[in-house]
Formats: sequence, structure tokens, C-alpha cells
Amino acid sequence: MKRFFIGLATGVFLIVVLISGATMDRLWGIPILDRLLPISQVTREEQLKQRILTEESAVIETVAKVSPSVVTVSVSRERRIIDPFSDPFGFFQKPQNDRLEPAQQDIGTGFVIDKDGLIVTNKHVVSDTEGKYRVIAKDNKEYDVLKIYRDPANDIAILKIDASPPAGGAGLQPVEMGDSDNLKVGQFVIAIGTALGEFRDTVTTGVISGLGRGIQAGDVFGGNVEELDNVIQTDAAINPGNSGGPLLNSAGQVIGVNAAIAGGAENIGFAIPINVVKSSLETFNTTGKFSRAFFGIRYQMIPQESALLNNVPQGAYVFDVVAGSAAEKAGVKQGDIITQFDGQDLGDGKANLGVIIGKQKVGNRVSLKVWREGKFFDLSVTLEEAGEYNIFKK
Repeated sequence: MKRFFIGLATGVFLIVVLISGATMDRLWGIPILDRLLPISQVTREEQLKQRILTEESAVIETVAKVSPSVVTVSVSRERRIIDPFSDPFGFFQKPQNDRLEPAQQDIGTGFVIDKDGLIVTNKHVVSDTEGKYRVIAKDNKEYDVLKIYRDPANDIAILKIDASPPAGGAGLQPVEMGDSDNLKVGQFVIAIGTALGEFRDTVTTGVISGLGRGIQAGDVFGGNVEELDNVIQTDAAINPGNSGGPLLNSAGQVIGVNAAIAGGAENIGFAIPINVVKSSLETFNTTGKFSRAFFGIRYQMIPQESALLNNVPQGAYVFDVVAGSAAEKAGVKQGDIITQFDGQDLGDGKANLGVIIGKQKVGNRVSLKVWREGKFFDLSVTLEEAGEYNIFKK
């Protein structure tokens, strides 16, 4: 009986405390109940709020920091304007009455890497060698593109503009480049660009969805397609027109150059790792042009299942050899399977031939092990310069 009354008294006491706490919280805003809640529950709620606030702040701060360095790339092409007064019904139009007028269209994005006027974008954005290109800064100031340097080995181009700062002005603001070798799947990322060639300074967020992907990058405006290796996959929305724009980490550093989207899919975009760009820029800053080691094949990696099924070794299956390239001179033929390149085994499912070649220099002599018609051959190739694509001058 004594225990019953003690338990009853304890229960009444707790009820009174809860009612009193609720009353004080409602009337005077004193959070008595919060103090009585389990500390783990309060901590989880606070951590969630803090995480949301931190993420929002990171996006806001990154956009404010980087967006002045992001530009829109536009192209001017001539279009035929029909004279409506030569024939009001348009049945007997006379071509001599027509005229040509320039039409400007936003086609892509870029970002400033040097205050003197160097801008990185995708090569496929500026693939039209007949077009006249301009870049538009965040403040809507327009600059004529004086030169275009196109990287022959990657979907990268550098635009040179006259960026002389105005009197008393600060001029262009370069971005800060990060390190794409230490990226992790799930890492938070931010993309900035001219979505659909219409909506400038569009900001999207997401995560890194995959690393080391192989894709085909194309230009929806020009129809050019190029194969790229070792790219970053992200679910941050990347639309046509975003090509050439920066993919950023939460510290506001550029970790990739947005290059392509997966056709027929949503939230699958791709970016060229910034370390590829940095490697190209080292040569460019020294020589004033891109000088990339070029092997000269188109290939597809053979997975283990296909190798076992077809009784062939794993490696890089060559389905095309560029005429006159270093690969052709070395004796590489269509249908060969390259199992080793410069001593690195390509049959372990981990090595990426594109990455291996990208680290080579022009003039390097490397050894190959090739499987052909049931036999292995040892070949040697001297890597050549791919040669710079056409340089456009205004």
C-alpha cells in the first residue's frame, strides 16, 4: 500500500510539472519542457537546423563569391532578312531584295581564370570557326573575343578578350581552382551557368553522383560530339547552355567544367575535372598554346565478363585508328586489344587509358602490349603533339 501511494504521488507530481511547464512556456515563453526533453532529441533537431543553415549559407556565399567570375558566351551569325515590300504575299520573292543581318545568341558559359582576360569554356561551345564570339559579364558588360585556343585532346577552349580594367576599376575577377583528384561520391557541389542559352546566372545544387565516367559530349546548337574519359557525374541540374560553366565545391573552388548532360535522362550531368584543365593551362601559360600528347585511337574498355565470353584478354579494344597518328605509325590496328600502356596494366578494370595518356608529354616514348588474333605483340610509340585547332582572330 505504501508503494502504491508513493507511485501515485510521483505520477501526480510529474503531471503537475508538465502542466506547469506548458503553462509557463505558453504565457511567458520559458522553455521548461525543452529542458526536460531527452538531450539526444534536442541535439538531433539542432544538428538538422544547423546543417540546413550551413548548407544554405555555403551556397549563398559561394554564389556571391564566384558569380562575378562567370560569363555568358554568345555568338553572332548572319541571317537572311526578307524584304516584305518586294512581294507582299511572299510568292515571288527576289533574293536581291534580301539582306543579311547579324543575329546574336547566347550559347554557353565560361569563367575567368586570369585578370588579363583569359576565360575557360568548352571547345564544343566555340566550335563554329565562322562565328564571331562575345562574352557577357555579370554586370552585362560585353567583350569581343580576340582569340580562341582550342585544346585538341579535351573539350576545353580558352577565350582571350581585351579586359583592360576601367579607370579606377578592379577589372575581371579570376576564380579559385580546387583539386579534383580528391573528390568523393556524395560530395556537395554547385553549378552556375546560362541555362538553355536564355537564363543567365542560373544556380543549381547537388552532389557528385559518380567519378571516372566515360561519355560523349556534344553541342546541341552545333551538333558536334566528342568522347571524354574520367569525367565527374553530378545530379546538379546542368542544361544546354550550362556548358563551359564552373562546377564548384562548398568552399567556392572550381572542381570541374560542366560539359554535357545525358540525353533522355534527368539529373545526370557531367563535368571535366579541373585538374585536367590545370594540366593544360601549365603548358598554355608556358608556350601560349595547347601542347598535348596524342596517341590517336578510339577505344572501348573490355569488361571481365565480355573478355571471358569471347576468350580475349581485358584491355582497350581499338575500334578506330586516326590516320597519320602516333598509334598508326607504331603499328596499332583496328581490332587490337591494348593490355598494357607504358607498363600499366589495362586489364584490371581500374586503369583508365585516357587518364594515363593525359599524364604523358609530347615526345615521350612508351611501350605497348597488344593482343591481335590470338597473339601478343610488343610495340613502341612516340607520342606526338595533337596540333592546335584553328585559332580564330576577330
